[in-house]
Parts: sequence; C-alpha cells; structure tokens
Amino acid sequence: MLCKTLLAASAAIASGLVVQPGGRLRSGSVVMMAGSEQAAVAQSSLKAQAASERVYTIADQPERFARAKAEGNQRYLNIDTVFDGSYLKGKRVMVTGGNQGLGLAIVTELVAQGADVVVVGRRSSDELDALGCQVITGVDVTDDAAIKGKMIDEMGAPVDFVINNAGYFPDVKDSVADGMSFDEGLKQINICALGPLRVSEALQTAGKIANGGAIVVISSQAGSAEWRFTQNADEGGDYGHHMSRAACNIGAVLLSEELKKLGVPVLMLHPGFNKTGMTSKYAHIWEVEGAVDASVGAKRVLYEVKGATMERTGMFINCEDGLQIPW
Repeated sequence: MLCKTLLAASAAIASGLVVQPGGRLRSGSVVMMAGSEQAAVAQSSLKAQAASERVYTIADQPERFARAKAEGNQRYLNIDTVFDGSYLKGKRVMVTGGNQGLGLAIVTELVAQGADVVVVGRRSSDELDALGCQVITGVDVTDDAAIKGKMIDEMGAPVDFVINNAGYFPDVKDSVADGMSFDEGLKQINICALGPLRVSEALQTAGKIANGGAIVVISSQAGSAEWRFTQNADEGGDYGHHMSRAACNIGAVLLSEELKKLGVPVLMLHPGFNKTGMTSKYAHIWEVEGAVDASVGAKRVLYEVKGATMERTGMFINCEDGLQIPW
C-alpha cells in the first residue's frame, strides 16, 4: 500500500498541480505531502506492521532497540543465537580498513572461522599483525595508483568476498549555524563513496573476484535520505557524513546493475551501532540506542555477508534486524 501511494504521488508530479491550504499540492485525488510529512506517514505504517510482515525496518534508533527488547527479538539482541560462520571456512575474503575498530573485529572473526583473509589499508596494527593473515599496507582507498598497482600486485589469488569497510567520520562542526566543513566533506565522499568503487572496479577488472564471488559495501543508515526526517529532525547537520553515505549507496546500486550480467552481487550493509573509535563521540547514547561491542557487530555483518546473492543484489540491509533500509 505504501509503495502504491508513493508511485501515485510520483505520477502526479507530471500532471497539473494546485497548491492547497497548508502547502500541500493536489491533482485530482492525489495529495502531495512535504518530505517530512511523507516520511512520518511511512514510518507510522511500518511501525504498525506485524513482525512477519516486515520488509523495511524503522528509522527511530531508540524505538527500534526498544521494540526488539519488547518482542524478545534474539536475532537483534543476541546474534550468537543465529550466527554460524562455518560457511567462511576456506573462503578467501578481502577487507579494507581492517586494522582497527569494526574492520579489525571482522577480520578477527574471519580468521577464527578459518577464512583466508587479505587486509588492505594504509597501515597495519599490532592487533592485526597478531592474527597472522595477509596484510597489504601502503594502500589508501583514495589512491588509484596504489589500488591498481600495489594492491592488485600483492593480493595473489582471487577472493570470494570483498568487504569494503574503510570509512571516515571526523569529529568536526558541520552545519550552517556552526560553519560547514567542506574540505572534510569532500574527504568523506572520496573515502566512503568513491573508495569502494575504486577497490571494486580494480578487483573486477583484474579478475580478482572469484567465480561466484560477491562485493559487500559497509555503508550506514546515515545514507538514507528518508531517515533524515527522523534522525536529524529539526537539526540537519553532519552534511559530509550523510552525503558521503548516500553517494556510497547510489554508487553501489549502480555497480549492482552493471555487474548483474556478470553474476556478481553487490550488497550494502548498515553494520548497526557499534562501540568503536568512530562512534565514540556518541558514547553518551550508546546504551539507549543499543550500541554493541565491535565483536558483536562483526558477527552481525558476517551473518548478512552470507546473503550476498544475486537475489539480494542492490539491497540496503540493516545488520541489526536483517530488514531493509529505504533510500
């Protein structure tokens, strides 16, 4: 019903529209709503759905966490009840940005499950070195030459899974009121949006993605335009962060369409709210919003990586509950 409503509203744009009291537009029986009002209607509809009917998750993070607790949703509250990483044994997996935070936790779990792991990044760490996997350093996801040169030259055999994890979220002021951080915004777009494309394009072109292999992009719920009306209501802000993740998502969707004929799926994942250095500035809301240790977040991610199939290519999944996130 929600999809039909949105399609009807879109079709009305091409017809004659009349401004009605309250700022709404009317054409025949179709009423066009402001973005925030449309998002509110959509969220209300989603919240009313029974668990068995859900395809999309809800935007309000504290409410999403509270709902999971009220329903006893073990998929959300205790990933160990559903996670089985045995599918990773013997699989060759490449991870970008695996020297710290969530990336390091993903690599740690991959190694524990018997995967053959290749980590690509600017530098290693003592914790990463201790895992004994292949580490290719000196490769920044913004550096075309290093990606197509050093990364490809050193990685060896093709990989079964590519996990584009490298990201950047600086603790800077970024609003009209406090001043925009345009340089930092461009840096975020370069790393978070163009980075996965550079890496994926280089691997695919060089034949480094194995037959039956898949590309996974660690994105963020921050890239959902619809959810800004809930999560950034009356505030806005963090322009570079949200724009970079939205750009990341559109790039991954386009990539999924281009690679569809080659049988290479592309899956976007919001890893959930994880307690890492990247999110430390939000430590004061970690508990109320259900933030988890990176080791838990890693299992959530890898649980969804198994579902990186052609049937799900181009989807944007929330790793907390396995439901989709709207654009």
